[in-house]
Amino acid sequence: MTMRFEDPAAEFVLAAERVFREQPRVLDGSRALLLGDVKLQLEAGERELWLIETHGALEHRVAMVEVHEDIELALREAKEKLRAGD
Repeated sequence: MTMRFEDPAAEFVLAAERVFREQPRVLDGSRALLLGDVKLQLEAGERELWLIETHGALEHRVAMVEVHEDIELALREAKEKLRAGD
């Protein structure tokens, strides 16, 4: 019997590097990443990806992307939302 476990957070860091083409700073045990002044944070059992602007100690939640099956698709959608907000 072979057991298979899927952990979207395990792929989160690698997928973020592919999508944003930069190495993120890992926060909170790989459930949150910092890319410049934007924090990407997995919440709600890894079903929500929050885009959070950081200004020193202050944080502002900009948008949320639902994570269905593929974390990379959610990250691409998050990247588009960030571009639209510029």
